[in-house]
Order: sequence, then structure tokens, then C-alpha cells
Amino acid sequence: MGLFGILLGLTLLMLFSFRGWSVLLLAPTAALIAALFSGEPLLAHWTQTFMGGAAGFIAQFFPLFLLGALFGKLMDDSGAVSSIAGAMSDWFGRERAILAVVLAGALVTFGGVSLFVAFFVLAPMAKTLFRLASIPRRLMPAAIALGTSTFTMSALPGTPSIQNAIPMPFFGTTTFAAPGLGLITSAIMLGFGLWWLARAEWLARLAGEPPGVDLGLSTMPILEDQALRERATTASAFDPAEIPHGHNADSSPPFWLAILPIAVVIGVNFLMSIVVLPRLDTSYLAEPRFGATQLSAVGGVWAVVVALLAGILVLVATDWKRLTALRESVDAGANASVLPALSVASLVGFGAVVAALPAFAAVRDAVLSIGGGPLVSLAVATNVLAALTGSASGGLIIALEALGDTYMQLAAEQGIDPALMHRVAVIGAGTLDSLPHNGAIVTLLAVCGATHLTSYFDIFMVAIIGALLALAAVIVLGTMFGSF
Repeated sequence: MGLFGILLGLTLLMLFSFRGWSVLLLAPTAALIAALFSGEPLLAHWTQTFMGGAAGFIAQFFPLFLLGALFGKLMDDSGAVSSIAGAMSDWFGRERAILAVVLAGALVTFGGVSLFVAFFVLAPMAKTLFRLASIPRRLMPAAIALGTSTFTMSALPGTPSIQNAIPMPFFGTTTFAAPGLGLITSAIMLGFGLWWLARAEWLARLAGEPPGVDLGLSTMPILEDQALRERATTASAFDPAEIPHGHNADSSPPFWLAILPIAVVIGVNFLMSIVVLPRLDTSYLAEPRFGATQLSAVGGVWAVVVALLAGILVLVATDWKRLTALRESVDAGANASVLPALSVASLVGFGAVVAALPAFAAVRDAVLSIGGGPLVSLAVATNVLAALTGSASGGLIIALEALGDTYMQLAAEQGIDPALMHRVAVIGAGTLDSLPHNGAIVTLLAVCGATHLTSYFDIFMVAIIGALLALAAVIVLGTMFGSF
């Protein structure tokens, strides 16, 4: 009965979240259902286990949600994201419209801008370029997804995405975990995605396919859709309802100035992770007042926090005159972090309750018995949970909350570098999360004025098949050569 309760709770969580119900209520309800079927004390699991897991996640990661959302909002309101998108459009033009859209999305999201902010800026750019190039608008969502939601989220070394940050305290790693493997898998995702989109464009031209009906890019109905908002906030670290708040600059900064905060985030993250933090005396972390921890458990988060803070300060200093409503933009950015953080924390609480139930031993044994070794079973676990929750971050944190210690023990026993575990876990979570019910996918299609029927197959190819190829490559290469 206990195992049935776990499966029932997870099924209800998946079905009702797909219908737009708030995860803040769904996750504890699903957890209590699982506990009920196991004959466990309900109130104790709610207030102690569930809330303990959720609070621990907030304590670890809320600074990343807060600063990440703030950085993205300021980049948007300053006109920096529009400047970068415009520069890509000018450089590549209509002859390479798809490449321009993909690289613009990759550049801003690798620099720390939320994918939802990128969606609302890139969609008008893509619409114009695709119209000039006579490319079917049905390919717009796939081009944007390839640039914003694939390799810059899960594979590119140093990316400050919340998905790339989640494994750090579990494995004692940084965002630069397994950089060589990260670069190879990024190239696989980007190369396969561009090949597929070029093929789709060629076939469309060969068939004489018209650009398609212009469905418009009306964003306000999208932003006011409460069910869509609930699904979106478990898929990203930014609440899309805050996008219209604040004030967009009347003019955009030049490209070099727009790219400067992104360069600062990337550079400071690298320096903090590789140079600064390893040389500091952090023995004080062993004291009970600091949680009796060590640098490996917090260093990755510290590096990203400092990098985002440095990027924000540089952005405000260089675009002060363009940020005419700075307080409103700051408030909107801060508010945009709250609901996503609490939503993912609720999924963590659900995972904590499930992991504490006696029946979970059967689930753990089943996962670990998957053939191929720990890397394969870890990839399967994160894949399945990301698919069920419709969220890469949600699936990843549930898997690691329940099995992170087990995988670290297996890594020590079998000589597997935790950095390799990190990279496999993140890429695994970033594959089947892009199924049709994913909040980011639904939002992207709505922003582009597209539908699942017309555009989802190409998204499936670039965001799922490409990621699965990269996942297979990192497992094979990691097994043969270890982490590098």
C-alpha cells in the first residue's frame, strides 16, 4: 500500500499541475496522500518532513532565485536584452535568421537572463527575421527553445541556471563541473538542433510552404492566464506575471555595453569558483553557527551569488539613465523570484516526505538496479521525474533530495567523479522536461502565436532528441574517460 500511495501522490501531482493548480497546495496534498497510504503520521510529515525539506531548499537557493530574477528584469528594462537581440539580427540578417535567433537566446540565457524574459524579447525579433526570410513561423518556437532551453540550461560550463546550480551542494561541485564534457554535449545539442532546423527550413522552401498566418504576439492575455502562470513558475526561476511591471528604457544601450554585465557574470563566476574561493580559509564553516558544513557544500552557490550581484551592480552603474524607474524594476525582479522559489521548494518537500517513507526503499532499489551503472540510473531517475513534474528543476531536486546521498556513496565506492554525476544529472533533467505539458513550452508557444499541432514536433526534436543524444554521449564518454 505504501508504494501505491507514492505512485498515487505523484500521479495526482502531475495531473493537477498540468491543469494549472498551484503546486503550493498540490505538493503537500500529494505528500500527505503518500504518507496516509504508508500509515505514517500526517501532521508530523507536513510540519516536520515536508516543511523541513522545503525550508532547506529555500535556505540554500533563494539567493540565486532572487538575484537571478532581479538581473533578468534589469537586463530587460535597461534595453540590454533587446540590444543583444538586435545586434544578432543585424550581424546575421535574414540569410541566417534561425542562427541569429538561436545565438541571441543562447547569449542572454548563458549570461543569466531568465528564459521567460528572453521569450518575450526574442519572439518579436524572430517574427521580423522569419518574415523577411520567408521562413515558416511555425519554426519560431523551436529556434527560440534551442537557444534558451537546451545547452545553456544544462550543459554549458558555468551557466548560472538554477538547474545547473541544484546539484552543487549534493555533489560538492561548481557550475563548471566536467567542463570538457559540458562543451562536447553543448556542441552536440547546438549542432543537432541547427541541423534539424536547417533541414526543416529547406524542406519548407522545397514544398513552397508559405510563412503562415500571422497570429500576432499579444502578450497581455498570456501574462493574465493564471493556469499558465502556475505551470510556468515550476519551469523557470522567473514569474512571468512580473514582466510588464517596471519600465522599459526608451533607448537600448550599444551592444558592447549591453553585453558587459553578462561578461561580468561569467567572468566573476569563473574567478570565484576556480581561483578565489579555493584559496580562502573557510574553516569557520565547520562551526555549528554556520551549519557545521564545508566549502564544497556552499562554494558553488557563493560563486554564482557573487557573480550575479557583480553583474547587477555593473548593469545599474552603466545604465543608470536608462533605468528611469529603478525601484519599480527592482521590486518587479524581486517579486518575480518568490513564486518560482516556493513552487520548487514545495516539490522538494514532496520529495523529502517520499524519501522518508518505508516504501521508498523499494523505489530506491528499483532505480539503482537499472542496468548500466549509477550514471544510467541517475539519468533515468532525473528524466522520469522531470517528465512527470514538467519541470527540470523540480524533477532534479526531487531525485537528488531522495537519492543524492546514495549516489555520492556509489561515486565514492566506484571511483566516479562527482562532477560527472553533476553533469549527467543536469542534462538528464533537461531532456523529457520539454514534453508538451511543460510550462515553459506552453508559454513559448503562446508568445509566438503558435500551437502544439503546428510547432511542437520541431521543439521535440531540438529540445528532447538533441538533449538525449547529448546525454548518451556524456554517459559513454564519462564511463570511458571519466570526468574532464
